[in-house]
Amino acid sequence: MSVQKELKKITTRTLLDMKQRGEKIAMLTAYDFTFASILDEAGIDVLLVGDSASNVMAGHETTLPITLDQMIYHAQSVVRGINHCLVVVDLPFGSYQGNSKRALESSIRIMKESGAHAVKLEGGSEVSESVRRITSAGIPVMGHLGLTPQSIYKFGTYTVRAKDDDEAEKLRIDARKLEQAGCFAIVLEKIPAKLAMEVSQSLEIPTIGIGAGSGVDGQVLVTHDFLGLNKEFSPRFLRRYLNLHDQILEATRKYSGDVKSLDFPNEKEQY
Repeated sequence: MSVQKELKKITTRTLLDMKQRGEKIAMLTAYDFTFASILDEAGIDVLLVGDSASNVMAGHETTLPITLDQMIYHAQSVVRGINHCLVVVDLPFGSYQGNSKRALESSIRIMKESGAHAVKLEGGSEVSESVRRITSAGIPVMGHLGLTPQSIYKFGTYTVRAKDDDEAEKLRIDARKLEQAGCFAIVLEKIPAKLAMEVSQSLEIPTIGIGAGSGVDGQVLVTHDFLGLNKEFSPRFLRRYLNLHDQILEATRKYSGDVKSLDFPNEKEQY
């Protein structure tokens, strides 16, 4: 029996159970069928169809330009590649902010058209009404606090958030409000490890950290980053497990050279 068939389907309840028994949650981003298939086979718990597709797939400077239609396209591709992962899809900028009705409509489209299992949105108390409205329709919602990339022009920088007392206290309050509103988990991005641990211990729902230390209930990285496809991005929290950029570059140059020197294809590589 293959490893893939032995893996149980991950649900939001699974993640809650994992937190309660102290088992860490492994989460990565995915944007296409091929990568989703590999990550699912590897046993990753959660795949995030992140609006980071705007950066790593489309080449934009920020996550803001990606549209709801584009997010649904990526989510459809990912869902086709998985057997056991929980698939969470980012609500893109402009599809939920300041309007809980629009937030629900966007979430319904994602669920109906992609077959994904949950949505994720950024923000605290200002989105709690949207969280309630979405979850009341039976759609699971993951929150996102700390560095929220869709608010980059408000912050003006990608630096660590919640280092001062006021912002740290707001994050604590926002985390509780998101839990009360019905979120099944919260991503904590680029905040002090001590604060992340404190927030994690104060909540019943799991927390997923990125640049938030080891005291959270799970970790998430952008797949293109941890595989070394993106050489320019080197934050402290990133551990590169491969250096695919250089490996692909070398392989491609070798292929090109073999074509031009008539080495490829050889007699065994033709009909």
